[in-house]
Amino acid sequence: MSESNLKQRLLGLQGNLLNFAYQLTSNRDAAQDLVQDTTLKVLDNEEKYVDNVNFKGWVFTIMRNIFINRYRHQVRCATVVDTTEDLYHLNLSQESGLDTPEGSFAAREITEAINGFSDEYRVPFSMYIAGYKYSEIAEKISLPLGTVKSRIFFARKRLQSMLKDYR
Repeated sequence: MSESNLKQRLLGLQGNLLNFAYQLTSNRDAAQDLVQDTTLKVLDNEEKYVDNVNFKGWVFTIMRNIFINRYRHQVRCATVVDTTEDLYHLNLSQESGLDTPEGSFAAREITEAINGFSDEYRVPFSMYIAGYKYSEIAEKISLPLGTVKSRIFFARKRLQSMLKDYR
């Protein structure tokens, strides 16, 4: 695809991109920023586009990935990481939902349940809750990626069965 043809098609998608960005962000300014970042990323990576691929789908996938990466970054930045030796505190974001007595009670029970896990399940699960990616957890605790994923899966299932009354 020629450079001018790509730019024309990209300009034709701006309205659709803004609508999709607004659905993702629910904020007009954030949506406009997302459209701008998506447009720049598409232009920076135009050599990676293959002619027989759905252009609109490619551009929307780029936008969705940018949004997801921003969201993950915001979650990670808003998380208070427990640096105590025994990981007593559940790693909660700044807006923990503990404003109500019910929320405080539920969080305390969840924390107690997680602290009841053995270290091999509690540590990776707590890191996962804190917003770390599987690969980051595997690197930090020197375990294979598959082992980390399975431990988090089993910890989540165990927690669900322990707290099934909260559903």
